[in-house]
Amino acid sequence: MIRFCLVCITVVGFLILSIPILIAEWIIGKFSPMKKDISSLRIIQAVFRFILWLTGARITVIGEENVPKDTPVLYIGNHRSFFDILLTYTRCPIRTGYVAKKEMEKVPLLSNWMKYLHCLFLDRKDIKQGLQTILAAVDKVKSGISICIFPEGTRSRSEDETDMLPFHDGSFKIATRAKCPIIPIAMSNTAGIWESHFPTIKPVHVIVEYGKPIYPDELDKEDKKHLGAYTQNVIKEMLTKNKDLV
Repeated sequence: MIRFCLVCITVVGFLILSIPILIAEWIIGKFSPMKKDISSLRIIQAVFRFILWLTGARITVIGEENVPKDTPVLYIGNHRSFFDILLTYTRCPIRTGYVAKKEMEKVPLLSNWMKYLHCLFLDRKDIKQGLQTILAAVDKVKSGISICIFPEGTRSRSEDETDMLPFHDGSFKIATRAKCPIIPIAMSNTAGIWESHFPTIKPVHVIVEYGKPIYPDELDKEDKKHLGAYTQNVIKEMLTKNKDLV
């Protein structure tokens, strides 16, 4: 419980104490939007790294060389833990926004930081609004900002990590319309940090593997037609391979 309390104190404490930083970042953004984007990114990455340190998690990263550092991408990952966001965001080399559920937009201060970081809020109950969010994500990628989305739509609670929820195909329109590569991410044992034994946080071993870039236009017609299933299969293969390593 000590780790859980420390993480909660860090999160709440940062959000409250960061109010002056939010104001400073807003002012910086008026004169230099890019400088503000980068400084906001680095601040949150530092906070996330500290929180991960508090959890005691031992993190093994595989295939990070597959992530381009000079071009925006669409990150696609499996989703089992709130810590998936921290584990992946700390390693983003360029500006990256996440697609989050609409309810997150109502959280004070947190939503301010998310908007600073180019995150988008998806209303899963409104198809029209959901399409607008996808189109906004396409515009982000075209402007040089990577996007990360967990296309299962919610956290999978299956005991078998390779048993993922179906990937929503709409997410992949971001890559096909923006003409950007897809970077598949397979995260193993992330639920072991917290969700598997709520509310206790345990120092477990997690694996984050980045697969080789998927270029939709280079796939055959059938795979391109079922891009969600194709990407999910790539992630499943990585999860299966890493199953005995955690």
